[in-house]
Amino acid sequence: MADEPQMKGMSTRSLHAGHAVDDEHKSRAVPIYATSSFTFDNTQHAADLFNLRQFGNIYSRLMNPTVDVLEKRVASLEGGAAGLGFASGMAAIQAAICTICHAGQNFVSGTSLYGGTHSLFTHTLKQLGIEVRYFDPADPASIDGLVDENTRLVYAETIGNPKWDVPDLAAIADKAHAHKLPFVVDNTSASPALCRPIEHGADVVVHSTTKYLGGHGVHVGGMVIDSANFKWADDPDKWPEFCAPNDAYHGMVFEEALRGVGNVAYAIHMRTNWLRDTGAAMSPFAAFLFIQGIETLPLRMKAHSENAMRIAGWLHEHDAVEWVNYPGLPSHKDYANAKKYMPDGQGGLMTFGVKGGKAAGEALVNNVKLISHLANIGDAKTLVIHPASTTHAQLNEDAQRAAGVAPETLRLSVGYEDFDDLTADLDQALRAG
Repeated sequence: MADEPQMKGMSTRSLHAGHAVDDEHKSRAVPIYATSSFTFDNTQHAADLFNLRQFGNIYSRLMNPTVDVLEKRVASLEGGAAGLGFASGMAAIQAAICTICHAGQNFVSGTSLYGGTHSLFTHTLKQLGIEVRYFDPADPASIDGLVDENTRLVYAETIGNPKWDVPDLAAIADKAHAHKLPFVVDNTSASPALCRPIEHGADVVVHSTTKYLGGHGVHVGGMVIDSANFKWADDPDKWPEFCAPNDAYHGMVFEEALRGVGNVAYAIHMRTNWLRDTGAAMSPFAAFLFIQGIETLPLRMKAHSENAMRIAGWLHEHDAVEWVNYPGLPSHKDYANAKKYMPDGQGGLMTFGVKGGKAAGEALVNNVKLISHLANIGDAKTLVIHPASTTHAQLNEDAQRAAGVAPETLRLSVGYEDFDDLTADLDQALRAG
């Protein structure tokens, strides 16, 4: 067998990681394995797969070869050890939390969250008996007063959506680890092309692959990446999920059984328990589309960042604009963190407020012609939305403001249309209002 090729660079891994040309069909592109089930060599082979004595494909709810390539590719880009695909970003976030946080327990989260994540944490998980305790991402020291013996993890976003704050990831990781807790980071808004949280202390990374990883707004999906850095076995009494006998697998202890494949008990437990039993599996067709998007991820993120920086500067100078919030601007309060954690570009996302308040902002949304009004980010096309009445409508005004949403706030996801065409559309919409 030929030696594995060198794949150190981000662009190389975006194109090749996780896939080798198969011997039978020689397909250069990753095939779509549109099948529910996979055949077994014999009864012993089947038994070994079902009892985790051997890894392989059983049923596409658990594992699929097309999804497997995507999982390996995103794990490689993030610098992680294992990935797990889900049907949506929200399914991935819930699995990341609920694999280690159960009824009667709690976790600590930054306040700067996507509206759907805030709703999940505040309302849905509460119904499952799980409590969220919020801290200000700008004040990692505040974590200390929130942690108790039932706290299971610390959670934050690389770039708060839509506050666009950039927390000090390393400082938060240090706080989490001081309390012997894993640090989970949602890296959707930056993507691994701009920021790799594992390099700054994160133990688990989650993504909505719908956004920048896919990049074209054609499917929904999610991903969880296990860094394999958190040592669950160092405190076996605290982590019975991995260090105590598992009833679903006849008393198997995951940490003991998986020593030969690395410290990936978290990812394997999530696959064989949470994903298996909830069924929130990514389809192979979705995985195929995300793989196509990831092939151009480094190029796209560079284009998004460059265009957004120019648009932010243009908006800042426009006489109809009250304020602009973009991490790449030197005036941004987290500019130093943005340059530290995203030195190659600060992404394609920003918020701004139009003079005239909420009514003027709504008028802009209603008057754009080239820019699309919809509830997504990370598309190749430029998108706009009014968060207070849509993505964050379920929050009261105080919670909205804590998340960075004022009544006049507009969220802009900058694509890579020509700069002159985007500014012409924004200008006519601003003046029409």
